[in-house]
Amino acid sequence: MTDWRDNLPAVRGKLLRDEPLGPFTWFRVGGPAEVLFVPEDEADLSAFLAGLDPAVPVTVLGIGSNVIVRDGGVEGVVIRLGRGFNGVTVAETTLVAGAAVPDAVLARKAADAGIAGLEFYAGVPGSVGGAVVMNAGCYGAETCEVLTSARLMDRQGRARDVAAEELAYSYRHSALHEDGPLHGQIVLSATFRGRPDQPEAIKARIAEITSRREQTQPIREKTGGSTFKNPEGTSSWKLVDKAGWRGKLFSVTGGGAKFSELHANFMINPGEATAADIEGLGEAVRADVLEKTGVQLHWEIKRIGRAR
Repeated sequence: MTDWRDNLPAVRGKLLRDEPLGPFTWFRVGGPAEVLFVPEDEADLSAFLAGLDPAVPVTVLGIGSNVIVRDGGVEGVVIRLGRGFNGVTVAETTLVAGAAVPDAVLARKAADAGIAGLEFYAGVPGSVGGAVVMNAGCYGAETCEVLTSARLMDRQGRARDVAAEELAYSYRHSALHEDGPLHGQIVLSATFRGRPDQPEAIKARIAEITSRREQTQPIREKTGGSTFKNPEGTSSWKLVDKAGWRGKLFSVTGGGAKFSELHANFMINPGEATAADIEGLGEAVRADVLEKTGVQLHWEIKRIGRAR
């Protein structure tokens, strides 16, 4: 039988078969990608997509901070943007950042340039591409407040710039989500606008955010950040805590996963958890919270791939 992977377009970047994805995620779990593609630059990605069989599924994986890769791995091609997408350029109060730039790096670059308004990114565990897709935010600020435009590429390899308004932002949601008109398009870069301020003042605010995060979140654990979106009028961690799930070990097939004792909306892999343990914990908590409180929790963490 012919393997579709034998007929992939030529690339300048890396094409890897059956590449384990666990090491690319913060949970450190998950099966392999049938093909992992790390493009050299935008042109490399464009040529690959233009030549790829349209029937082959394509999944984009950022820095893996807010995702569960299921144990059976991911069908088709997984694209991970790397060095060709991690630049930041500054002009007056505007920054253009590649999709692979970590959010915390974006915050620091803005501070160095004397651009205020992006400090909250120091508390967002992800990269620019993911922030654009999910309208990432924390401590009362969101991506939609500072984003002016994004550069996207469609499944055929065609790139274009879109204004922030076209992304139709709402709480942790955009037109790039599964139910949106731009679903399937890849974020290449984003343009942000802040306001002028003294670098020392900006860095002081970043230090405050960083300190607060270190004291209240399990950032040195194998975690995926906030598990559930906050329901209207309350916080997810309060519901998880009230239902009795803080620190409670849950296992399906492995060593088990749990919600952090430090922050009850953060799932952690305390050692040998599988993706099934982690996702199973989230679903068990959703069901329990719904039964006990009548509130339906919605995932903020993305789950991709096939169960084993």
